[in-house]
Amino acid sequence: MASDRSALELRGLTKRFDRPAVDALDLTVRSGEFYALLGPNGAGKTTTLRMVAGLLRPDAGSISILGIDALADPVAAKQVTAWVSDEPMIYDKLTPLEYLEFVAGLWGIDPAVAEPCARELLVSLGLEANMHDRCEGFSKGMRQKVALAGALVHDPRLIILDEPLTGLDALSARHVKSLLSERVRNGCTVIMTTHILEVAERMADRIGVIAAGRLVAEGTLAELRQQNGKTDTSLEDVFVALVDCEPAAA
Repeated sequence: MASDRSALELRGLTKRFDRPAVDALDLTVRSGEFYALLGPNGAGKTTTLRMVAGLLRPDAGSISILGIDALADPVAAKQVTAWVSDEPMIYDKLTPLEYLEFVAGLWGIDPAVAEPCARELLVSLGLEANMHDRCEGFSKGMRQKVALAGALVHDPRLIILDEPLTGLDALSARHVKSLLSERVRNGCTVIMTTHILEVAERMADRIGVIAAGRLVAEGTLAELRQQNGKTDTSLEDVFVALVDCEPAAA
């Protein structure tokens, strides 16, 4: 259940490459909500999330994560944050269980706590039968699930996901969606980009639509429909109407 407390606050967030990729973006994600950030290719979604995760330095603006100034104290911000990209990066020579225990060790988690937590995460993602197999032979979808488990092993309060369902079959996608929904029910906040609009329509408490590096619309699906002037239209129709005339950012 979302609360009035903010899990993420972006104010004037700006990043330029050859032209603005994120253009003075203001965005607030409430604590305990599932927030879907949608936009066409090149709209600035991934650039925004990479700045939130501390992988890119903004040219201007501020980032607050659960009240922590992420630019002034990036270590504290990362301790409460998980980041999962659409290109999973794991160690091929390790098994999923070894990888999760390794990541837990980097966070300073007691092995007696880390090992059962790692097992629980792998089981919940349908990887129980593969937890002792080396990752080098895994499909992209399996690697994506291992990367997600590794991101969650330190029990983050803000989970940032860039196209987390890429490469997943229907059963694997169900495992991921179930795990994320459970985390939100337990008070975590999830912010996710996806091109699968049906997922956003079913899972998100609120939806933000970004185009040319700016937030062009935000709200529940019902609120977005109302802004579009049609109460019975699909999210796809609302999305197309909102971004059709917006130039894409770099």
